[in-house]
Amino acid sequence: MAKDTVSRSLHDVGLAAWFGGTLANAVALNPAAAEADTANGTGRVANAGWNKWTPVNAAAIGAHLVGSVGSLIGNRSRLSAQSGAGTTAIVKTGLTVLALAVTGYSRVLGSKVAQDPSVPALAGTEPAASTPESVVKAQKQLAALQWVIPALTGVLLVVSSYAGEEQRASEVKKGILSRFTG
Repeated sequence: MAKDTVSRSLHDVGLAAWFGGTLANAVALNPAAAEADTANGTGRVANAGWNKWTPVNAAAIGAHLVGSVGSLIGNRSRLSAQSGAGTTAIVKTGLTVLALAVTGYSRVLGSKVAQDPSVPALAGTEPAASTPESVVKAQKQLAALQWVIPALTGVLLVVSSYAGEEQRASEVKKGILSRFTG
């Protein structure tokens, strides 16, 4: 089996940044924005932080996707020959699509919030009494989704670890033999 270091690295580093960045923003940026002196300042800080993260996150996701495709191509013969490996790839693909959908929808909501760079807020995803109603709805959805993205990408990291274990020579051998024995 050929080495696939570039694809694996893009896959892993991209996924790590996607997971870690969204988790850090949920844990730190959104609550820290509340430290601003005014509700408008809170909105400005949160929006600025998320707007700075967006291109980095897009690059991380792009790297992850390129690495994923490269790994699928590099492992295509093993995926078809090794019992269970194809199922793992399908699960990873489904989780990736779901995480992409939630991330994309979150960005749409974030864009609504960021239309007014100084929108009043108590924290990054917590509206103030003076927050416009259209933004309140988006912030309430973002309050939940900020945790869904790192949860999905965290599960994807675990499934990726499992997929890596499937690539051990002993597991490949067992998986191929099980195709013939039962």
